[in-house]
Amino acid sequence: MSSAALLTIGALVDEMAALLSSTHGGAETEEARELLALQFDKPRYWPFSARDLEVTAEEHARGIRAARRRASGAPLQYAAGRAVFRHLTLSVDERVLIPRAETEMLVDIVLDRTRDVRGGIAVDVGTGSGAIALSLAHEGRFDRVIGTDVSLDALVVAAANAAAAAGRSCAAVEMRHGSLLGPVTERGLRAVVSNPPYISFDEASSLPPSVRNWEPPIALFSSNNGMAATVHLVGEAAMALAPNGLLALEVDTRRAILAAGAVAAHGWYQDVQVLNDLTGRERFVVARRREERE
Repeated sequence: MSSAALLTIGALVDEMAALLSSTHGGAETEEARELLALQFDKPRYWPFSARDLEVTAEEHARGIRAARRRASGAPLQYAAGRAVFRHLTLSVDERVLIPRAETEMLVDIVLDRTRDVRGGIAVDVGTGSGAIALSLAHEGRFDRVIGTDVSLDALVVAAANAAAAAGRSCAAVEMRHGSLLGPVTERGLRAVVSNPPYISFDEASSLPPSVRNWEPPIALFSSNNGMAATVHLVGEAAMALAPNGLLALEVDTRRAILAAGAVAAHGWYQDVQVLNDLTGRERFVVARRREERE
């Protein structure tokens, strides 16, 4: 095969598929196309329709690296270095969780419950790639959105994604280092949103290898049977939210009632609800901050 033939989308798909054949036998071509679509930020069918498009040597090398990483077991998004989340295409790697469809629904919940008033500050706790924070800034009606994370590595990724999305957001975005709401000195927050770590350490062996072996443990696991981060955040948010401010959490389906109970028992919250995800599983806890504590 000539070098000229190699430097086209179609030939690159074929070469990537060959690398994937031992691990994705029967689906290697589809997998190669999906990897390229993510890398080029195009629809999934694009590599097929763009088969004769020439690629640069750097784009060719990047595609080959992605196929080799995928063949080694890396999740699709890590192999491509990109993940689609709502209206955004984000850079992702092993420093951050891969954004998931359930978290897109968490953003929907927050947008729906804050659409009637413009302004205020929303905080995304444990921002990771910045997916929630940037979506709220892009689609919401806030003046400012702050993302926090205890991982400096994650904040590097989030900051890069924020820079790439600059100019597209309705709200100013800021990333801060620290645990939970620790780096947020502002009070009277309009919303506190989080997908905190909620898996118990003794559940690690039950996770799929693509999660257990690749995604950052600091974003997955929490002490106290998976509840420590959630319970601490509930308390911190009560002190930081404005009256009627929104608390919205993505939680473990096995512990949704426990999380809702922690919110209700705190005394500063009202209208505590457990909401289902698109598969009918209890996945989200939402509440409003009271005027006065019970």
